[in-house]
Amino acid sequence: MNDLEFGRTSYLIRDLIFGDSGKGTIGEFLTWWLDQFAPIWSKVHTVIRTEGGHQAIHNNILPDGRHHGFSQFGSGSLTSPIWTHHAKGMMVEPLHALDEGKDLQHLGVRDIFGRLTVSRDVRIVTPFQQAANRLREYARGVGRHGSCGKGIGETASDALAIGTDALYARDLMDSAILREKLSQIQAYKLAQLADLIYRFGDDKAISAEIDWLTNTAASSILVAYLGEFVERVKIVENAHIGGILSRPGSVIFEGAQGVLIDEWRGFHPYTTWSTCTFDNALELLREHQYDGRIVRIGVVRAYATRHGAGPFMTEDPFLTNALPDTYNVTDVWQQTFRVGWFDAVAARYAIAACGQVDALAVTCLDRMRDLSQWLICTGYELSEDDSNAAKFFELDPQNPRIARNIRLGPHKDLVYQETLTEQLKRVKPIYEVSANAADFGQRAEQHLARIESELGVPVAITSYGPTVLDKRMVRPV
Repeated sequence: MNDLEFGRTSYLIRDLIFGDSGKGTIGEFLTWWLDQFAPIWSKVHTVIRTEGGHQAIHNNILPDGRHHGFSQFGSGSLTSPIWTHHAKGMMVEPLHALDEGKDLQHLGVRDIFGRLTVSRDVRIVTPFQQAANRLREYARGVGRHGSCGKGIGETASDALAIGTDALYARDLMDSAILREKLSQIQAYKLAQLADLIYRFGDDKAISAEIDWLTNTAASSILVAYLGEFVERVKIVENAHIGGILSRPGSVIFEGAQGVLIDEWRGFHPYTTWSTCTFDNALELLREHQYDGRIVRIGVVRAYATRHGAGPFMTEDPFLTNALPDTYNVTDVWQQTFRVGWFDAVAARYAIAACGQVDALAVTCLDRMRDLSQWLICTGYELSEDDSNAAKFFELDPQNPRIARNIRLGPHKDLVYQETLTEQLKRVKPIYEVSANAADFGQRAEQHLARIESELGVPVAITSYGPTVLDKRMVRPV
């Protein structure tokens, strides 16, 4: 087992595409695999969340058919007595966390609340911010950004705008402060959305959102419900994570969403308000002088998907119809779930944005079983009138109308990212056959080999179905 036998390991799991690639099921598998095959001192003891919030739904399915979509508890908690820690970069919606914990209890998970710790500086998502988020997205009409409608962007924006007047986990422990801050946030959101409420006030589709912002009793009602959250979970100092990282064994930093919708490196404005690269996890590890092993795992599907609006370079209507997704369906806020061929150009961009990826996990190979020929996008054809392409793409030396890579722009330059987005809306994918063997298993091996070759990163984990028994550790990590 070499390094797995001794010391500590931090596994950083991130989705390299637009999200929905299976971060949670890979975290669940890694927890199970280490539990089954590694020494006791190498097992996973904690899942750490450093970004995003309850908009993340990480599906775990057990061989006996039990299913849970993990949102505010660490993936793997359905079968392993692991802890979950929300570090200071997270956003938590306490009412949703209470419901989720109770769902897990009904599935037979004991002491799930007793194994949840929340940093005092975690930002708290309120129903007021969720309502504001939905009102803004509704008002965009056909120009929607693809929001989940969960208030994540509103909460992040408020924390930047009003600082300590925003709501944090530490405020939940004082009912007077909590009531005052809830009232202030409600008034703040109502003032921001007054014009939209005037325009859409009679629209029944958003009447519940308007009620949250105008109900004068809402803050008092919330104080009573939030008291249960404080009683059930542990709100801890930021330094608590130092003790977690010093324990023998392994931790998993479970990411949210995907690198291609990262707040700074994603294709703006169709992005989230979270950092989806490894940056937050690495910053915490540096801050606490972590000296254990660090393994960066990038997760991709064997094909591409995107849930919501925004450029999707390899979108294919045939695949969208042929590969419907059980847990990602068209909904009111994100709307359409789209499918396309594997995009090596976008994946290479995501790897560059991350700085380093040590291993790949490739999921959903089984979904392609009935396709006799598999394709992979290896370049983009640019429009003839695009004279500025070299600023955004690395061009093929033999043909300047073909882009082989997307260039990384200046960090945190959203003007650059938005211009890049407009460029990507106009490209056409260039495909090559990645697999066409008669046997499904051989097609899968051909496709995996091509992904490794195109991305320059070894495949360590493969997935041929939803449960841990459907996954393979082809290279120990």
